[in-house]
Amino acid sequence: MLTIKDLFEIKSIDGLKIVAGEKGIDNEISIVNIIENPEAFDWLSPNELLLSTGYIFKDNEELQNRIIKELSEINCAGLVVKMKRYFDKLPQNMIDEANKLGLPLLELPFEYTLSRVISIINEKASGRYDLLNRKTLDMHNLFFRITLEGGGIEKISSLLSETIMNPIVLVDRDWKLLHSKEHKNNQVPLAYCLDLVKNRPVFNKSFTESIPQNISEIKKSIKRIYHIEGMEIKCRILPVAAANHIYGYIVVWQTVRELTEFDYIILEQASTNMALERIKAREIEEVKLKIRHDFFDDLLTGKITSSESIQTLSELHGLHYQYKYFCMVVTLEIQELSLDEDFIARRVHLETKARKCVDIVYEQTNLIHGEITCFHRNNRIIILVGQHENRPSISILEAKKYGNDIFQILKTQVPQTFFLAGIGGQYDTVHSLHKSFSEANESIRLMQKFDAYGGVSHFEDHSVYHFLDSNIKDLELEGFFMKSLGTIYENDRLHGTSYIVTLENFFGNNLNLSETAKAMFLHRNTLIYRIEKIKEILNSDLKNSEELLQIQLALKIFRLLNKNFQKK
Repeated sequence: MLTIKDLFEIKSIDGLKIVAGEKGIDNEISIVNIIENPEAFDWLSPNELLLSTGYIFKDNEELQNRIIKELSEINCAGLVVKMKRYFDKLPQNMIDEANKLGLPLLELPFEYTLSRVISIINEKASGRYDLLNRKTLDMHNLFFRITLEGGGIEKISSLLSETIMNPIVLVDRDWKLLHSKEHKNNQVPLAYCLDLVKNRPVFNKSFTESIPQNISEIKKSIKRIYHIEGMEIKCRILPVAAANHIYGYIVVWQTVRELTEFDYIILEQASTNMALERIKAREIEEVKLKIRHDFFDDLLTGKITSSESIQTLSELHGLHYQYKYFCMVVTLEIQELSLDEDFIARRVHLETKARKCVDIVYEQTNLIHGEITCFHRNNRIIILVGQHENRPSISILEAKKYGNDIFQILKTQVPQTFFLAGIGGQYDTVHSLHKSFSEANESIRLMQKFDAYGGVSHFEDHSVYHFLDSNIKDLELEGFFMKSLGTIYENDRLHGTSYIVTLENFFGNNLNLSETAKAMFLHRNTLIYRIEKIKEILNSDLKNSEELLQIQLALKIFRLLNKNFQKK
């Protein structure tokens, strides 16, 4: 075991002098390194002896004090500064700070090169590594045995917490809780400071956003401070990663004791084992997800015909066979996607937004009396709303209100995105859910046909359009329109009038002149003049019920074929 005190007995570096921090003279030295980068604090380890020429902090008193404080917090063995290049003597503020914190601050004579000093000290410290390696191997075997026996991340976390004597929080790559392990001596309980609900974010955004996203910037554990109610909790964060892919993070809630060099080695071993567990869990989850996807795909396309199969599979995947269900489909179109982005980048971008939309839907389950099941397929969010069979059916108005509420929330929380939401009818059992899904998609298709950019509609809003569009050929529809309203259409086209739009508003307001004038921002007399001109062109008094039905159908056909008419 090599200590700071032992350095003064090494004849090959004679002249080494301690100027501050003598309280730490018995600090153990595990390895020697050079620090010439002010951003290197995240990469340092306990018991590390740091050498420097002093260049990085020669003119910066704040950085001088920070270096002493950071090295002390990490439990580094000490700091050695080579003299006569940038310092004739070390600054008094560094000496005072080192004395206060008990960090050995040493002066190295100018004639020694840093590389030579590193070689000499590492050679002397090598004997200590044999003992450390034996202890490390023992821990490695324990972790490996847990993995072989299927103990999972729970047992790995427990062993890790007991070994490093601090609480542990394990999160996934999105900082959602996987597991936490409290320590009996923790004076700042995890449950008091953090939201420990599985699959929910644990830490606040200001904390998580300070963590590097690139694995190359966080290969070792880094220190961050978690602020809560005036307290500063020191945390050590280590990525759970394999093959440059981050599967999550280990967060050490460092409230019981400081970490040692051995603790850091154990953390890295635990990280490797947890990465293997996460890979295994991910593979299992992907298989489950594929089975779930296949079930919902088959259910919503009507491929499952056996009532027994539907009942069994529904219960397995969280649906209630006897519940009444309706389906809502939300399509999203991302505005800000750059044409320069490749196909993979676009897919990832879309997948991220779709997952966020699903999370939002689940966060808003209180908006309707029913059980929500939500998932996404490419750019479609599919929401299944189930209701106990003994409750009154959800009305069209209630379903549309829920749709509008979700639509507005998505618009607010997922910017730069166009949404269209279609709602199908409610059916008595899961067996008929594919009908509601088909209706929701048909509602979206018809909205897109009418060039609707953003909005919510129920299938019943388009039932006439659906009937006309599905059962009658376009040429026949066009013939019916021209026979009924062809003269009005030609008048609009030749003279720039807007009689078709006027008629749509007139019928939309139940033939009420005052309401129609208000809706169109017209003077009532102006509207009366237009209606009289329309009657004159049609040679009709707009009172015969058969004629009125023909005109209404012709107006709906006009909307269905609007693009075709515009091309003429």
